[in-house]
Amino acid sequence: MAAMKKLAAWDCKEILQCAILAFKHLLPRKHNVIVLNLLFELATWHGLAKLQMHTASTLRDLDASLTRLGQDLRQFKKITCATYVTLELPAEVAAHGRQTAALATCQKSSAKQLANDSAPTKWEPWTRDLSTVKLHSLGDYVDNICRHGTTDNYSTQIVSF
Repeated sequence: MAAMKKLAAWDCKEILQCAILAFKHLLPRKHNVIVLNLLFELATWHGLAKLQMHTASTLRDLDASLTRLGQDLRQFKKITCATYVTLELPAEVAAHGRQTAALATCQKSSAKQLANDSAPTKWEPWTRDLSTVKLHSLGDYVDNICRHGTTDNYSTQIVSF
């Protein structure tokens, strides 16, 4: 799953539906409970967010689900992520090397620095950052649904004429 790229919305829904069974009993009990609760809350929030018709109670449920999702994410980061060392995938390491090389080329860096930066000698531990725009924008869903209607009424996809 980690290597999957360019996922559509229905791919995420399908992954969430299968993930709970796939992750069940994968980790020690303490971490298993945290991961399964997080997956369940992600599926709950996603299901509520994608409803085609909302009422005051479904919007309250969506807001409450977001609160629980935030708590579950913080617990996951604090307990489970702190226990396991996670490394970037080889493709991500290569992409970072290419990005560093491109930036160095743009800045007209010396060839020696370019060679050192573009060829990482080891994989760096990957840490989860809960301060991303994507996570922060989840809190705006209820207001946006109230203002603009359900999320099936509009798209953020870039169109060309």
